[in-house]
Amino acid sequence: MGQAQSDGRNASLSHEQLATILADKFAQKCFTSLELYSFRDVFQSLADSEQQLRFLKENTIARFLEIPDLLGVSPVLFQMMSCIGAFPFLEDAPAVLGLEQMVMVVTILTERYRRVLARGAMDRKKLLFKSLAVYDRRLSETRTGKKGGGANDQVGGKPTGQDASAVPTRAPSRGFAVDEPGDDEEVELEMDEDDDLVLAALDSLDYIPAPKQEKLPTTHGAMIPADNWRRLVMLLLLIAPLDAQESLASYSDRLSDGELDNLRATADCMVAVFLNVEKTPGIGFSRFNTVIPTSMPFLFDGLTALFEHFLFSKNLNLHRHIGDQPQPGSSPPELVQPLLQDIGSIMNLNILSQLSFFIPPSSLFRRLRLLYSGDEDGFSMGSFESKVFNWRAPTLLLVSGTRLPDEAADAQSGPASAFLATLPSRRFSTVNRTKTDNDRVTFGVYLSQPWKHTHRDCFGAEDTLLFQLQPIHDVFRASTINKDYVSFSKPSASMPMGGISFGCPPPQATRASRRSSTTALGPVSLVLESSFEFGCFTHDYTSQGGAFQTSVARKYDFQDRFEVSSLEVWGCGGDDEARHQEERWAWEAREAEARRRVNLGTGDIDADRSLLEMAGLVGANRSGGSMG
Repeated sequence: MGQAQSDGRNASLSHEQLATILADKFAQKCFTSLELYSFRDVFQSLADSEQQLRFLKENTIARFLEIPDLLGVSPVLFQMMSCIGAFPFLEDAPAVLGLEQMVMVVTILTERYRRVLARGAMDRKKLLFKSLAVYDRRLSETRTGKKGGGANDQVGGKPTGQDASAVPTRAPSRGFAVDEPGDDEEVELEMDEDDDLVLAALDSLDYIPAPKQEKLPTTHGAMIPADNWRRLVMLLLLIAPLDAQESLASYSDRLSDGELDNLRATADCMVAVFLNVEKTPGIGFSRFNTVIPTSMPFLFDGLTALFEHFLFSKNLNLHRHIGDQPQPGSSPPELVQPLLQDIGSIMNLNILSQLSFFIPPSSLFRRLRLLYSGDEDGFSMGSFESKVFNWRAPTLLLVSGTRLPDEAADAQSGPASAFLATLPSRRFSTVNRTKTDNDRVTFGVYLSQPWKHTHRDCFGAEDTLLFQLQPIHDVFRASTINKDYVSFSKPSASMPMGGISFGCPPPQATRASRRSSTTALGPVSLVLESSFEFGCFTHDYTSQGGAFQTSVARKYDFQDRFEVSSLEVWGCGGDDEARHQEERWAWEAREAEARRRVNLGTGDIDADRSLLEMAGLVGANRSGGSMG
């Protein structure tokens, strides 16, 4: 990597010379001297040589990063790297991944470019989309009115799935042909050819790009193939908890037969929010740019730790002195705290990774504790209260169940019909069902404030999140105006309904009336009735407003009425929060024991117990315990 002076005349330099200048700037300002030394050492140890050119092959990169063959994602990853390696001149992609190109790749995928480029160029979504997208010529021909055909129309690059280990050759147009063009429902919102990141890089080089040529392909028709996106999402789920020096092979147990199916099912739920694979073959930029910032803003964070592996050379050991010989078995392996300390019927490692795409990972990995499980603690509000209310840190509520059939509303009797009778008369249609999801739904809520009883007002903060995980991934962020976030109220004479609701008006004490048995639903809301047997999720897109914003992907009205099968609450916190909760539980246990052993001097335990119950100190639904 050589040096060059930027004197405002760089427009006369070739793309290769300008890329060299930018790569050198990235290397000097984005890496420490130790990281740069390690990076060069790693590259030299991995690179192949051909015609005095040293470069990295696809299989070499996959082997070094320990990408599992079962995922079939190596060609997708290599295509992305080959495009980013040509930065900022993406029209020259795919690039040969030499040392300078790998500097571009590592700098951008680890987001270290922020140290060099303008502050306004912080978003790399357009660049990532372009690096993953393929180009459908027929959609472009439809737009331009040209009739294609002939050998000269062959697009550059290697189709995904072919052997890309040879040195790639440059072509005037980049991309891959898609067999069946799809109708992008938002094709009118197109992507600019130059994104802010590219323009910031060119500005740092004092380079003014020439006017675009008509022969260059437009982004109309560019899309990420559904299968490629599914494979990449599976990889992102796998690497979400990865540390910079942690081996990806340590997560191999997540790729066993049953776990691999679970990983694929979780990825399918995430792909479903981008497209309907039965109707369109790929993802357009409009949907890509709309869904990710709202529903999964941390989706690509795992790439940072993965590609920082290039900055740690195994040949560099700062703890070993000159002349020392390594002693096998001299240092026992360090014990690593598990990502998930407890096991739940809903929560697993794949769900944990899925949550980390929209909840800061620092709040999740190795910090979750199971506070309440309906399977173990019982489906009752009293048990829920005793287990959850003492936690003084953020919590995650997860509820899973099976959709109720539409005909349940017409049933003569039964628990399901009784629950449906409490819902408002206005009913929305259920979501279109497929044969693959088995009508199973999973919803959740992230709450940063401690739980408490609802009296007149709801509780919660503006960072409260209502979300769906299955059969489609979706996130509904809190409104800053309507603050009816969470309510918790036990059934009583004045509040016969009770239960837990999210996004609904707070229950009001009322006299017996014709409407006292009807639940007030919010436009975007989740309701669990007091016995935790049934629930209802409502998405009233037409009315807009409410405590939670409507979906950016599903712009229609629907309602999911379901029978609850599992309910869990997880505490997001460390040892201090757990210690505080244990001390509170211990205090309550001592108070309950003291009440149980109190002696009123009558000599009759049953009579003493009756007196205490009359005083409201024990028995009934008191959380302080009861006499044994």
